[in-house]
Amino acid sequence: MGFYKRYRDTFLVVLLLAVPFFFLRASIRKPEELNGVDRALVQIAAPVQYLASSIGRGLSEWVGEYFYLWDVGRDNNRLSREVARLEQEVHTLAETRRENDRLRKLIGLRKNIPVETVSALVTTKSPTEFFRIAHVVVDHGGAAIQENMPVIAVDGAVGLIKRVHGDSATVFLIADSGFGVDVVVPRTLARGYVRGSGDESSYTVKVAYAQRSDEIEVGDVFVTSGVGCRFPKGIPVARVTKVVKRDFGEYQEVLAEPTVDFSRMEEVLVVTGKVKDCPSKKRGR
Repeated sequence: MGFYKRYRDTFLVVLLLAVPFFFLRASIRKPEELNGVDRALVQIAAPVQYLASSIGRGLSEWVGEYFYLWDVGRDNNRLSREVARLEQEVHTLAETRRENDRLRKLIGLRKNIPVETVSALVTTKSPTEFFRIAHVVVDHGGAAIQENMPVIAVDGAVGLIKRVHGDSATVFLIADSGFGVDVVVPRTLARGYVRGSGDESSYTVKVAYAQRSDEIEVGDVFVTSGVGCRFPKGIPVARVTKVVKRDFGEYQEVLAEPTVDFSRMEEVLVVTGKVKDCPSKKRGR
């Protein structure tokens, strides 16, 4: 027993070195040179080699798949960040394009109306769904801004200056009950006088003094007539939404809505010059 313990480690080392040697020797020899022992070793080694090869291939494929998926995930994260950045750039460019389009139209309006104006930026609006006033910062360029000066936008009349404080001003809109302007329908030359309804739940306006005999239809647009020398002639004011003709009375009932979408209003013009060659104000208007 002592002899076994003394030489056990040496025996195991020799065995572990010899077995692979004989297996390697048998596997590299030519088939015709194999003896009985070599053939037995080859037959024993074949299943082991196949199993080891299969395990090796499986591990290799698993490791390769893992690193492939890791690379794919990393690329996906990078692409996601890139897509988010590009989407933000597209949004910014679209907003810049819309702003440029608005400013281009505003410049075109400024050139086309025969009266001096200054540009203004809408800064705040009253905190209600149907606000009646807006606050603007005026790029006056030295021009004097005064109360009751008209304010217009690309889509039509906005309102009148209510108060002036430094470079900013408060504007009350055409839906306010204190607003009024003489108007005409270009299609039929029907006349009227737009007044703000003061309705807190809508932006409707009333068209007063519309003759019952005048042709006015839903969808017609009233524009400024120039009477009163306040607003330039031809500025859109309101689009007809309802017409009621009775069999009696001198006037018909006409309701309309502003042509300007106040919720999207960002830039406006303040009319600072005096409107020239305007018609005289008619009685009853």
